[in-house]
Amino acid sequence: MKVRDTFHLYVHYVSIQVKSKMQYKASFFLSAMGQFLVSFNVFLGMLFLFMRFSAVAGFTYSQVLLCFSIFLMEFSLAECVGRGFDTFSTMVRKGEFDRVMVRPRGLVLQVLGSRFELTRFGRMLQALVMFVYGVTKSGIRWNGAKVMTVAFMLAGGTAVFFGIFLVYAALCFFTLEGLEVINIFTDGAREFGKYPVGIYGESILKFCTWVVPYALVQHYPLLYLLDYRTETWWSFVPLLASLFLIPCYGLWRLGVRRYQSAGS
Repeated sequence: MKVRDTFHLYVHYVSIQVKSKMQYKASFFLSAMGQFLVSFNVFLGMLFLFMRFSAVAGFTYSQVLLCFSIFLMEFSLAECVGRGFDTFSTMVRKGEFDRVMVRPRGLVLQVLGSRFELTRFGRMLQALVMFVYGVTKSGIRWNGAKVMTVAFMLAGGTAVFFGIFLVYAALCFFTLEGLEVINIFTDGAREFGKYPVGIYGESILKFCTWVVPYALVQHYPLLYLLDYRTETWWSFVPLLASLFLIPCYGLWRLGVRRYQSAGS
């Protein structure tokens, strides 16, 4: 199947999901507003903290806000696109994946197209507001390389969170039920990602560099944006996080090969 045809089919899947959501506009806008307000509570918590302390591990309020806003956008983008994998346990438990396997289209494409969480744009709007504030107040001297760094952070971070959703779905082949422990690496990461990973200690920083590469799309590029790292090659570090998708997809393929129908 050609890449162009795959893209068009995915767009068709998404358009169906959007039309479905728009059948109940009030419900959609209330859900999106709820997502906005939940993120806004986090914003207030950070504001109250910095009203008491002027900096955390040397990072000012605007710098931390910039860090968190980008991380939140990464998570929200991955959740929008990868929601089908986040709810995959239901598909396996009900035997719906059997139907997916007999269709003449890629499995990943079909699971992606099964769910598109449009309401997460409320959370992305909050992240965008924080990002604009962080950009204007953080004192960063912007240039082409730094703008490119932010774009790479968004791409790499979205890939990391999508990879975790893929791992969650792959484990469902073995357990049938979703493992809540994976939420530590999704919703939990979104929470501790409010601050640069380096403030949590050397052990956490190593884990978030070599195991689940949050630091590659958060801590290290932020240091480059703030001129704590001056070498231009630091701007490409977030792209390395995309390699995390390789073992995640490998686990997914292993799960598909081991899958046995769960019935209905």
